[in-house]
Amino acid sequence: MSVKQQVLEQLTRPVVEGLGFIFWGLEYIPQGNRSLLRIYIDHEEGIDVEDCATVSRQISSVLDVEDPIQSNYTLEVSSPGMDRVLFTLEQFAVYKGHEIEIRLSRPFEGRKKFKGLLNGVEDSDVLLVIEEEEYVLPFEQIEKARIIPRFDQIDG
Repeated sequence: MSVKQQVLEQLTRPVVEGLGFIFWGLEYIPQGNRSLLRIYIDHEEGIDVEDCATVSRQISSVLDVEDPIQSNYTLEVSSPGMDRVLFTLEQFAVYKGHEIEIRLSRPFEGRKKFKGLLNGVEDSDVLLVIEEEEYVLPFEQIEKARIIPRFDQIDG
């Protein structure tokens, strides 16, 4: 996580949690003169558009005062969704047994992209099974990881 992302999380997490939501994670994507700040929120009862709007208004107010992003930016507040991005080792542990995609910041055994069954977490490594072979991927090298939804496992 970059220093900018750490600062943004320190400013936004208390707002999200103060409104009664779970701070799932954030993505900050600098894009020239128009950056993107995407904040994911969750709740045991789900998230709707009004929840996102409420959190967005509150975060906008904080960011306007603190001004951590010097350039123009777009703020998006969203549910993590079924194909949720995983940000922490704790989140990886919760989704053990799910199929995931992982992109690394640098190649591991000659590749940066992996897709397989999440087999858990060990120390600061993520265990991923691909075709019966287990890979031990260092968490600090994971650039992005996302759940692959299985629609045949959805209740109702």
